[in-house]
Amino acid sequence: MSTLPEESLEEELQSEEPKQPPLPSAFASLPQRPPTQSSLEKYAPLDWVGYFDEEKDISIPDSNDVFHVYMAGTEGPVIFCLHGGGYSGLSFALAAGKIKEKARVVAMDLRGHGKSSSENDIDLSIETMCNDVLAVLKEMYGEQPPSIVLVGHSMGGSVAVHVAAKKTLRSLHGLVVVDVVEIEWSVKGGSLRNLDSARLSIPSTLKYDDSKKCYVYRARLEETEQYWRAWYEGLSEKFLSCPVPKLLLLAGTDRLDRPLTIGQMQGKFQMVVVRHTGHAIQEDAPEEFASLILNFIARNRIGPHGVEIPGLRQPLQSQT
Repeated sequence: MSTLPEESLEEELQSEEPKQPPLPSAFASLPQRPPTQSSLEKYAPLDWVGYFDEEKDISIPDSNDVFHVYMAGTEGPVIFCLHGGGYSGLSFALAAGKIKEKARVVAMDLRGHGKSSSENDIDLSIETMCNDVLAVLKEMYGEQPPSIVLVGHSMGGSVAVHVAAKKTLRSLHGLVVVDVVEIEWSVKGGSLRNLDSARLSIPSTLKYDDSKKCYVYRARLEETEQYWRAWYEGLSEKFLSCPVPKLLLLAGTDRLDRPLTIGQMQGKFQMVVVRHTGHAIQEDAPEEFASLILNFIARNRIGPHGVEIPGLRQPLQSQT
């Protein structure tokens, strides 16, 4: 066998070694940007189906009023939710997805809001809205409704308090008011801080105006100013007088007026300040909101038919 020259052997060995890629230059190219969502994708509306189980139209006898409700859950007490002025029942969607694991949720579109329709959408007097809520509850559950916990945000909180103060809803076993007190008797705005909740709830607060060729707010709140003061006047005293367990959720302690401060010191209601949220606590912090509602139910032993007392087969029936 003939031997290879030394130069040829070195060239052959080098050719068998894997070639290393050249070191990248700092100036060779810009780093690749990760793929991003377009604005249309990022802010596209979300469907309520992932949070509520069904929606229904509740027709009120002897009138042309039809109220839209979203429903979730199959057992436990009914958490009946009332939204604030300019919002809709979908304001509670993200929270409902959590609450329905242990209780039923009904979120109603109030008069002049969402998908509800009425003979007079501008009549947002407190008396009319209270009658609407009672009429919807009667149509849904008849003369023997399950245990009800009223939950109201802002304007809806005022409605919840006035309904409870009437003491006519015998199956009422709890009252939760979200960021509303008498000193705030004007309609307050505020941007939502939770993008998913905004994508769920904001589309239902708008409608397309053919004459203006643009979207406008569904609720004509500017035409209801005559009713605003009555929503909140004397509300703190009414809240304290309600004969059921009460929970007040606030975005800040500056919402407390003197009667509420005294009542809270006397232990007449439970209060929780939810930090780092805006006015719509149920939208900005839905998981914390849901936990607070479920803890309130458990703490007060509120079952599907009333207050549950260990050792008794039948729950204690409603308070008067």
